Amino acid sequence: MPTLPVLVLNSGSSSIKFSVYEASDGERTKLFEGAVDGIGTDQGKFWIKDAAGTKLIDETPAVPNRDAAFKLVTDAVSKSPFPYPVAIGHRMVAGGPKLLQHQRITPEALDEMERRVAFAPLHSPIAIYIMRQAERLFPGVPNFVCFDSAFHSTIPEAAARFAIPESYVEQGVRRYGAHGISYESIVYQLGRELPSRLIVCHLGNGASITAIRDGRSVDTSMGLTPTGGIISGTRTGDIDPGVMLYILRDIAAEYPTTNAAADQLETIVAKKSGLLGVSRRSNDMRDIREHLSRGCPHCGMAVAEFTYVIRKFIGAYHAVLGGLDMLVFTGGIGENDTQTRIDICAGLQHLGIQLDPARNNVRGSATISAEGSPVEIRVIPPAEDLLIVNHVVRLLES
Repeated sequence: MPTLPVLVLNSGSSSIKFSVYEASDGERTKLFEGAVDGIGTDQGKFWIKDAAGTKLIDETPAVPNRDAAFKLVTDAVSKSPFPYPVAIGHRMVAGGPKLLQHQRITPEALDEMERRVAFAPLHSPIAIYIMRQAERLFPGVPNFVCFDSAFHSTIPEAAARFAIPESYVEQGVRRYGAHGISYESIVYQLGRELPSRLIVCHLGNGASITAIRDGRSVDTSMGLTPTGGIISGTRTGDIDPGVMLYILRDIAAEYPTTNAAADQLETIVAKKSGLLGVSRRSNDMRDIREHLSRGCPHCGMAVAEFTYVIRKFIGAYHAVLGGLDMLVFTGGIGENDTQTRIDICAGLQHLGIQLDPARNNVRGSATISAEGSPVEIRVIPPAEDLLIVNHVVRLLES
């Protein structure tokens, strides 16, 4: 196989991450990586570094919208020293019931993704925008989409369905999950060390948990959209539907049309809740910890709620799996916040989860379980871009 430069574009609700890989027979070499953060603000961050970790760009431009953010990326990667890509890979949360597997992007696939933006309203619009722009800016270069939902397509029907009228099930309303490529990358990195019963906690501004048996997802915390599951930076996580109805009725007088009220409700549960809503300070765990150290009671409650619901899900998935062999922390909080890992594992000793405080005092890949712990506890950074490159190469070859 010849050497293939592959561009990976991984968009979030307020960021665009990207990387350039060189793929050849059995080898994947990351040449460059970068990101634009803070989309929608006048205090954005734009950086690029090479394989040696040297910063090529480190700026703080205003990034008022996605157009400005993507222009920063394309202006940079369209010229030397970046190789012209032979293929482009994109991450997307979910494409709906008709798009369940990674595939080459076609006009028909894009139209279907457009019809399903409500399944990930904070992520899908910018992802689709970037796909269309990439096809325009790199004419003739094949684009591929990798769905988080593909990894979760193995979830049993009883766990994937909601107890709602069949008419909505027929419309594709079901559990799709998210962070699937991250979870798949953990399975990939574990390789021969992959246990039969595994729980992975992907903890960042977006947070979720997945139960994995023999490398296959059997349940995951996020549902139809990434708003469900555990508390995230700005999202409620699972919530009594009655609370949603109460809020909807409360805002109905100010937002009298159905769509306006629904938009406002979405803003409340997806952008103003979670760690931000409880702490009244920030959606960033680092800021919350800083305010907590100064005695902020609201930040204390935010941390308590966050870690409590994660412990509850770990207990539930322990039951789903019929036991547990390994617990993995990944994502920004999972990899870097040692105290959060302590708070989560505290009280789970009866499940065989025993953390070693000294080993836990680490950031990045490590085994942090106590000697003799029945459950091995690890920290493993995700490798989403690498997995996307692998899928792109496989699809190119086929």
